[in-house]
Amino acid sequence: MSRGARVRGEAQAGHLPVSQSPAVHLPVLYTQVLEGLRVIENGSYLDGTFGRGGHARGVLEQLGPEGRLLVMDKDPEAIAVAERDFAPDPRVSLFRGSFAQLLQWDATAAGLDGILFDLGVSSPQLDVAERGFSFGKDGPLDMRMDPDSGESAAQWIARAADTEIADVLWTYGEERQSRRIARAIVARRQKQPFARTAELAEVIASVMPRGKDKIHPATRSFQAIRIHINRELADLEAGLDAAVERLKPGGRLAVISFHSLEDRIVKQFMNRLAKAPPSNRRLPEQQVFVPTLDLIGGAIKANDDELAANPRARSAVLRVAEKREVAG
Repeated sequence: MSRGARVRGEAQAGHLPVSQSPAVHLPVLYTQVLEGLRVIENGSYLDGTFGRGGHARGVLEQLGPEGRLLVMDKDPEAIAVAERDFAPDPRVSLFRGSFAQLLQWDATAAGLDGILFDLGVSSPQLDVAERGFSFGKDGPLDMRMDPDSGESAAQWIARAADTEIADVLWTYGEERQSRRIARAIVARRQKQPFARTAELAEVIASVMPRGKDKIHPATRSFQAIRIHINRELADLEAGLDAAVERLKPGGRLAVISFHSLEDRIVKQFMNRLAKAPPSNRRLPEQQVFVPTLDLIGGAIKANDDELAANPRARSAVLRVAEKREVAG
């Protein structure tokens, strides 16, 4: 399907309903997400990061005949899975693109009862070496969630100045050795351009002091480059604004983040729309604050049972907010 294309599913004879699809591993914070969204039978819901459809499947199983599920993902492989497993259901519509584009999708214009963003890179993306997300699996140095859009990690590393590389590693990876790593990357590319993930990981490891923790020396750098290449934080900020605009009164926004940079943006965004800013008696009195959101609990994390079954859930944080009724 071409980039940005929409697909309205039509029922096909002999296709198994989603609830009867083969069993799949439950995604991170599955139960907590469904409780947070508080799915209503004939509501309209958007999964802005389909991945492999675990959360979407749970929402669809709770919808009635008049319910709607809108699915977005900028990864063509994720959309291919959605087309195969979900598009035949007439309640489902698909859109290939970032959730930052949700206002551009006409299907969202009628309003939504719930929106989910599951941030970061998915397990299938990490597991496929050809996508270039993981230093643990040697593959082309790509890292694009949408391989048809923008420049790859290899292309960016080939042209960026050492100061730009260092800024990215520090800002998005909180990498203390960002300048040293950036200088090593530039020195290496002058001899031979980077083409493989293993090449980049090796150079980073060669200049990194060995710490006491067990994480690979390239972990923070790979995270930072991936976030930069995919404009993940900029998309998150745009997506949050768009989500609140499209939510109906009483509708809920649920966001799962996997590192502090994402969670900080989500937390501050929700707090800004839910809580009055601190007053300052020395300044002129400002307009009365009218909250747009109500916070539903605080930071929600995986319990011990889920952590035992899925170590990836260790860093996951879910935040949920509900849009307030419009004062009239």
